[in-house]
Amino acid sequence: MSRARRRSGEEPQPGDLIEISRIGYQHWAVYIGDGDVVHLTGQSGLGSVSGSVSGMSVGGGTATVRREKLEDVVGTSKWKINNNMDKRYKPRPADVIVKEACSLVGSTQSYRVFSRNCEHLATQLRYGKKWSRQVLGAITLSVATGLVMISAGVVGLAFSLVRR
Repeated sequence: MSRARRRSGEEPQPGDLIEISRIGYQHWAVYIGDGDVVHLTGQSGLGSVSGSVSGMSVGGGTATVRREKLEDVVGTSKWKINNNMDKRYKPRPADVIVKEACSLVGSTQSYRVFSRNCEHLATQLRYGKKWSRQVLGAITLSVATGLVMISAGVVGLAFSLVRR
């Protein structure tokens, strides 16, 4: 299979979601068989090794659905099969996932970090539902950070009022 470093010895099956570890984020693809994946990536031709639309703004832009060899998309990154959402949602039949993924190849999609990223596309194909754990994690972290900052401000204000 792939020369890329994999986290487990398991071989992907058609319809499996592939999570690729990048610096600061995860890139997602759908395995369609014969060593190929379908994934959403930048239009700029940055190459599959980037596997992202990282040059795009948070607000959005466009991206292309591509079919490429898993090992080319992964490059030197680590990857794993990640169908963890199977516990929550029933996956669609593998042949349906593969057929729909292949039908999207070459299409230009709107891209938005928080609502239409590569993970959203992959989960839409597997489960029929757009979902992004990394977006939810980022939102949760932002809310938690905001609450800590507000709490610190309230404590600081209370402390200054007590000292008066």
